[in-house]
Amino acid sequence: MNGNSHNKIIESFSCSSCLRGASLRVLRVLRVSVVKRIFVLITMLIGSIVPALAEVQIIKVTPGTQIRNPMTRPATVDGVSTLHDQTGVAVTVYNNNLALVRDTRRMRIEQGEHSLRFVDVAAQIRPETVSFKYSANIGEVQVLEQNYEYDLITPAKLMEKYIGQTLRIQDFNSNSTAGTVEAELLSVNEGYIYRVGDEIFIGRPGQVVLPKLPENLAARPSLVWQLASTQSVESEVEVSYLTGGLSWAADYVLTMAKDEQSLGIEGWVTLSNGSGAQYSNAQLKLVAGEVNIVPDHTVGADTVVMFDSLSALGGAQMVQESFAEYHLYSLPRRTTIKENQTKQVSLLSAENVAVSKKYEYRGNESYYSQRIAPIKEEKVGVFVIFQNEEANQLGMPLPAGVMRVYQEDESGMLQFSGEDRIKHTPKDEEIKLRLGNAFDVIGERTQTDFRVIADNVYESTFEIKIRNHKQSDIAVDVVEPMNGDWHILDSSHEHVKRDARTAVFSLPVPKDGEAVLTYTVRVSYGQPIGIPLPITKPRPASAPRAVQ
Repeated sequence: MNGNSHNKIIESFSCSSCLRGASLRVLRVLRVSVVKRIFVLITMLIGSIVPALAEVQIIKVTPGTQIRNPMTRPATVDGVSTLHDQTGVAVTVYNNNLALVRDTRRMRIEQGEHSLRFVDVAAQIRPETVSFKYSANIGEVQVLEQNYEYDLITPAKLMEKYIGQTLRIQDFNSNSTAGTVEAELLSVNEGYIYRVGDEIFIGRPGQVVLPKLPENLAARPSLVWQLASTQSVESEVEVSYLTGGLSWAADYVLTMAKDEQSLGIEGWVTLSNGSGAQYSNAQLKLVAGEVNIVPDHTVGADTVVMFDSLSALGGAQMVQESFAEYHLYSLPRRTTIKENQTKQVSLLSAENVAVSKKYEYRGNESYYSQRIAPIKEEKVGVFVIFQNEEANQLGMPLPAGVMRVYQEDESGMLQFSGEDRIKHTPKDEEIKLRLGNAFDVIGERTQTDFRVIADNVYESTFEIKIRNHKQSDIAVDVVEPMNGDWHILDSSHEHVKRDARTAVFSLPVPKDGEAVLTYTVRVSYGQPIGIPLPITKPRPASAPRAVQ
């Protein structure tokens, strides 16, 4: 082999060693100049790498660690707050299907702009009333945007989201195909319409399987805020809002003694929750009074709620206090208000409340301007009256509600005697309840005379008989409402002018006896009685003055 051939072999091995790392035997045959060049290149390469390595920060990454570029803004973090974060809740319920909810939760607020989802709010929330309150020591937090998401997941809405898309139908069975097939949902109007291959199917030919849950449907009503915060911090946040679906009413149970001279009273608050949320371990307050509400405010569709439970809570009664122009009743302990629940809470209890029973026989305004036929066997109303005074074992503002009266029969068993509704009643006011009509007391009215005195002026004479078939003496008030200007000319019994339109005669009626009232009244419509109208004579016409 000549020298030229030898040199070509050496160059070939040199290139192979640079590219593929040849064996030590080949390196020995390389020329010294080639080795020097390779050494210089490696030295230069190491010199450029080492300074760069000196500036690299070695970070130990553990599970859950987030690596952020310190030269950029913090990344957006979507937070979710549920009832597990709740540290307290207070509910104030008004009479008119309205409640104020104050929900306090411990939440993580991230620095920068981010969204926060606040779930488990009332389904009937009024989102425009939401207030977001946070501690002053967490820096500045701005609510940039608020959304109320109440497009909840239902089978019908899930199917609507998949119109025009492909889904699977299990247990599909037709003449040509069986098992699991892919189908295109064409429509959900008045039924489901699918395309399977070249065929159209109406209805549900099998079990529908959807590939995933649409992102724009919510499992629970939620408030979603877009927040901007100057720092990342964990703090308690109070969210308050008004909601419908919560209401309360007062109910009273009155037990009258056998002598009908006293009674015991038990007051209960009946609270109904159809707001679409549960309030666990809540501080409960009730407001009695007429709070002005702007009418025709609706959020979503009306909801019809069937209450599935009734729970009665004994123990401590509600504490009453004045609040603005209303009265506030607070439960001294916390309670849980479940969704679709009716709850009863003790309001008051009193014994030996002095009471009186009255009978009323009422007339009519139309009796005094026309002739009327005799009226036989009219009913006489029964009323119980007592004073809401501290001296009478009461003396507290009583919320509007229904009072039900019970009495003992001869065997000592309680029987229902009647009920009536009261308005909001302040202390030191009279309460009058109509129980119904007396069975053993009858009234009769006969118009014995009628005269037309002048235009719109009439005189009437009445005879009223009250018959008492009870085994005890009673007193009956004959209440005569009279429209216009009236004056009683003659009567067998004294009367009291209760107001400008009412005369009241009190008749004692013995047991198994009868009492008769007669009276004559003059009624004028449109002009005063007994005051003659002034007569104005026409003035003589003056002679015209001569023109000079």
